[in-house]
Amino acid sequence: MAKVFIIGAAGKVARRLSRQLAQRGHHPVALHRKPEQASELAGLGATAVAGDLTKLMADELAGLMKGSDVVVFSAGAGGAGMEVTNAIDGRGLELAAAAAQIAGITRFLLVSAFPDALRDEKRSEGFENYIRVKRLADAHLVATDLDWVIVRPGTLSDVPGTGKVSADLAIPYGEVPRDDVAATLVQIIEQPTVSRIIIELTAGETPIGKAIERLARR
Repeated sequence: MAKVFIIGAAGKVARRLSRQLAQRGHHPVALHRKPEQASELAGLGATAVAGDLTKLMADELAGLMKGSDVVVFSAGAGGAGMEVTNAIDGRGLELAAAAAQIAGITRFLLVSAFPDALRDEKRSEGFENYIRVKRLADAHLVATDLDWVIVRPGTLSDVPGTGKVSADLAIPYGEVPRDDVAATLVQIIEQPTVSRIIIELTAGETPIGKAIERLARR
């Protein structure tokens, strides 16, 4: 059983992750900002922990996550504007990585963004900033000595998961159910030999367990 500290736990992928982890006997610890989110997260099987990523210092966040086996960073601005994107997706990731190092937690999973997201559509300045910040956050994490894994899902959907995906270092762009993103994160947590790798993820035909096992280091 792993104790998993989830940053951005009130998000759509992270809520699914908490539920799936609890169902598999793990202990999700859910960092949330709004008081009203605590009961919902507890109902998913998580231990709810209050904290604002934009206000915490690294040592304070380290204190909240101390004793965890894995950190999952799934926080995002959700289209709230460039400054919020910079604060959450950018500086928030840097803060979380520093906190994990202070807390002595080496395993760190980051939910990032597919680099080809919406390339064939009209793109706003805010979206271009989002992609830039995500790319820099990925680079920051890769430069640390943490045991990191970066997952770059395609366009997220709320259709039911199939339990099957396409996952590799580089794949064609596509959509992926949030259910299957969460299930992929669970499989990575349970496969510690999947390490220091960037995984692009879309819907596919390969069972999730087999897809992740194939990416494990032997």
